Amino acid sequence: MNLATKNTTIQNEIFTLTNQRALFWKKEKALILSDLHIGKTAHFRKNGIALANHIMKNDLERLSILIEYFKPEKFIVVGDLLHAGDNSDVDEFCIWKNQYSNIKFYLVEGNHDRISKTLVQKLGLDFRANQLKINDFVFVHDFDKSIEGFQITGHIHPGVVLNSTVKKIRLPCFVQTENQLLLPAFSEFTGLDTKNLPKGGRFYVFTDSEIHEI
Repeated sequence: MNLATKNTTIQNEIFTLTNQRALFWKKEKALILSDLHIGKTAHFRKNGIALANHIMKNDLERLSILIEYFKPEKFIVVGDLLHAGDNSDVDEFCIWKNQYSNIKFYLVEGNHDRISKTLVQKLGLDFRANQLKINDFVFVHDFDKSIEGFQITGHIHPGVVLNSTVKKIRLPCFVQTENQLLLPAFSEFTGLDTKNLPKGGRFYVFTDSEIHEI
């Protein structure tokens, strides 16, 4: 895995964007990401669609590399940690997570996060709510005009279309505006929304080896 980084300043704080679909906030020692959709492949298999479980394993391997690189004390998921409740993929995720019991685990709930009290204990969540506020920043799954403060969000799975001489290329991205930072979906097993994106923002598009501002 090639790891590329690019710093951006928000409210006088430095955040590090990565080409691995995650964000690091150095001051808070927090690794931040959205839309893991753990359990999506198991859900498809349960419904008769054959998918290999290496898709989730690849996501978790990328996440392990990011943890080893940044050495975070907090792990903040900005919604849609899960895809369809509890299943065999969630069991694998919990086994993986147990390697990092020293990291505080914060979940800002998304529309897919149907989590029972039993599942909260199983996942080992240190925090679970519809939003999380740290200093001047509010973490919420989908942008909410009624919330004051700079919002760090997910949900949309943002992407852009680039025209090449051969074909159109769709790439995931971060989008930064005056009052929002929209995160890409961490899981690679997601679609891209290239239309319903914040207006007037800076787009940070990434490939396997680089990050470009457009």
